[in-house]
Amino acid sequence: MADNNSMQDIARNVVKNAINCKVNLSVAESCTGGLISKLITDIPGSSNCFSQGLVTYSDDAKTKLLGINTEDLLRFGAVSEFTAKKMAERVAKINNSDFSLAVTGIAGPTGGTVEKPVGTVWIAWGVKIQDKFALESELFVFSGDRNEIRNQSAIMALLGINERIKISKSV
Repeated sequence: MADNNSMQDIARNVVKNAINCKVNLSVAESCTGGLISKLITDIPGSSNCFSQGLVTYSDDAKTKLLGINTEDLLRFGAVSEFTAKKMAERVAKINNSDFSLAVTGIAGPTGGTVEKPVGTVWIAWGVKIQDKFALESELFVFSGDRNEIRNQSAIMALLGINERIKISKSV
């Protein structure tokens, strides 16, 4: 498990790279409950690159705040590639962000199923390319207790957005 200092170092790199690249980012979180936004906003100067973090923990919040269709949530599930990508896409559109990330998963200790065990997490990243928004996603199955799953989710989400910001600088 990563300690708090390493998580802060990762967030510090995200903020530094975003500021250096003159881009902004926004976050939509479910199972991490605002942890990613906290890690980013703990960094002095993050207001120069961080637009907004939304905690859309319930399906109702995903519908009301992000405009994700209720029928789609029922069809695909809150913990799905579809929902993660929609969360990343919508939070970026709301904030006119250059980059976005979204996390939805099952942190436990309850809520898991055979198909989606505790630790199942979908992370999606969005990148604005001219007038279009490219979305990528990845499925993770983390182990550990609730805090460990949330921390691992935050770390992977931040590492992923940092990599995409660095790649955009070289393009």
